[in-house]
Amino acid sequence: MFDIGFMELLICGIIALLVLGPERLPGAARSAGRWVGRTRRLVRQFTSELDRQIKAEELKEQLRKEGGIDLDGVQKNVRDGLDKARDYEHLLLSDEDRGRDRSTPPPREEALEEAGYYAEQDAAATAEQHRSDSDASATPQDQQATPENRT
Repeated sequence: MFDIGFMELLICGIIALLVLGPERLPGAARSAGRWVGRTRRLVRQFTSELDRQIKAEELKEQLRKEGGIDLDGVQKNVRDGLDKARDYEHLLLSDEDRGRDRSTPPPREEALEEAGYYAEQDAAATAEQHRSDSDASATPQDQQATPENRT
């Protein structure tokens, strides 16, 4: 970038020592080093981003020249594939599922019920009820016999 030799740096250091003095010179050198580091990072980021943009443009141009992938063609292929899948949807879905609009998801409660979520909750609640019933039906003599009640 700059062609600065050792003699030029030595002369700049001596002038800085004379102008700033020995107390302020280390702080000034630290600040100058930070500024130089920030500048180098900024230049490096700029050049790497520029290189990425150039490479992307070259790839786009190469694809255009070779007649490769175009976005419209990909979208058309995906739409055709989805249409063919809808033609065979009746083989996979039950009568109830076919009547439902597939563009909107099922209600939360219906989806949870289908997944068996409520059945698990009902089983847990029933087990808890049986436990509490058996504890309530215990006689006072049975309660005294338990190790927790002995103190």
